[in-house]
Amino acid sequence: MSEDAYAKAGVSQSDADLAVGRLVAALGRAQLGRATRQVDLKGHYAAVMRLDNETGIALSTDGVGTKLLVAEELGRFDTVGIDCIAMNVNDIICVGAEPIAMLDYLAVEKADPDQCEQIGIGLARGAELAGIEIPGGELAQIGDLVKGFDIAGACFGTVALDSIIDGSGVTPGDVVIGLPSSGIHSNGYTLARSALSGISWDDDRLGRPLGEILLEPTEIYVKAIMELIASDARVHGLAHITSGGLDNLLRLKAEVTYEITDPLPPQPVFDLIAERAEVPEDEMYEVFNMGCGFCVVVPPEDEEGALDILRRHYPEARRIGDVADGDRQVIRRSR
Repeated sequence: MSEDAYAKAGVSQSDADLAVGRLVAALGRAQLGRATRQVDLKGHYAAVMRLDNETGIALSTDGVGTKLLVAEELGRFDTVGIDCIAMNVNDIICVGAEPIAMLDYLAVEKADPDQCEQIGIGLARGAELAGIEIPGGELAQIGDLVKGFDIAGACFGTVALDSIIDGSGVTPGDVVIGLPSSGIHSNGYTLARSALSGISWDDDRLGRPLGEILLEPTEIYVKAIMELIASDARVHGLAHITSGGLDNLLRLKAEVTYEITDPLPPQPVFDLIAERAEVPEDEMYEVFNMGCGFCVVVPPEDEEGALDILRRHYPEARRIGDVADGDRQVIRRSR
């Protein structure tokens, strides 16, 4: 991956990968004195713990990133709660689990009742869209550490152990269906803010004020995917497209090549970012979702049935590629 633009904006993905690797290695040295309850899903979107011989608890945690800085500059906080919910539940469903609840953690410089109320409005709306509860959380006033605020969540869901979707069933000949994103979602904002610096939040060259476009909430895919899983369609793989773009398909277990020949169209904001920061297309697809927020992998004979269900929620859903024999990689046709 060429990290030129993203690294110049202040984010090194290679450093992040190394840091996570070191952290995971340290955690792996923990000695519990008992057999692990963890299902082997290394590198997947959510962890699954065995509750008993039949049921697993799926776990995920995530935040909203530097999108929060846009919210602060605009003084608008009623959407970032939706983002927090989305980033968690969209990972939980990737293992075939049904999200049940999420706890939120809000770290603030100083508690502001109006700001917290707005954040709560977004969390409540996100919970409605995802069909989950928020039974509790934590508000920490840590002005010595935080300038502004940060929000994160920890989500859990349930899944039958014999129904976990980990991508191991993906087979050459399967089709990849893409679901549209609502925009940038909650990844790549360090690069986006750097590229768009100097443009007024009220600038409407893209048809809407730029600030409004950047605060568009992350899409929540729970209802569409839960309906699909409950149908007769066989689902071989599910991928939440976040940082890393379509390469997130490689979190699925199968040793195959994903050939993306007809990608969904990116929203105009991506073209503006690429133009202003002179970011090559390949790097844009490695940093952003580029218009595709979620992928579903199904056998070709189930494509029509899957699309019938998915298009009830996302009329623009379509086949964007296929699975082929070959090395574990994603090959994308340029726009």
